[in-house]
Amino acid sequence: MKRIYVLHFTQSNYDKPIVYQLIKNYDLIINILRAVILPRQESYLVLEIEGEEDLINKGLDCLRESQVAVESIRKSVKRNEEICTSCGACTAICPVGALYIERPSMKVLFAPEKCSACGLCVNVCPPRAMEVNF
Repeated sequence: MKRIYVLHFTQSNYDKPIVYQLIKNYDLIINILRAVILPRQESYLVLEIEGEEDLINKGLDCLRESQVAVESIRKSVKRNEEICTSCGACTAICPVGALYIERPSMKVLFAPEKCSACGLCVNVCPPRAMEVNF
């Protein structure tokens, strides 16, 4: 299972080794997508967390016990088939291979089950056929 979360820190808990704890204690794979860490100020991390569902939930419970606010971001990418011209620009940037070119037809196909919802394809799509839904 793979999910994206925003972790909000207060002035008193911004300097705790929470990513280390999630990896070591709950065997989770962590990808830091964005981080704003400011000394003695409110800070946040956007993490993609991958692992077994029960371990993710235990790790999130541990964060909440440490006074870290946890916000789930549920987003997905969809493609508007009517607008897509199969130019292939998105296939070059997709990091997980969810967008690919079918040979020999050269049609661009989208496998949403592989999509990590990173949104890179949205920015490079000339006809704006890719959309991020929250």
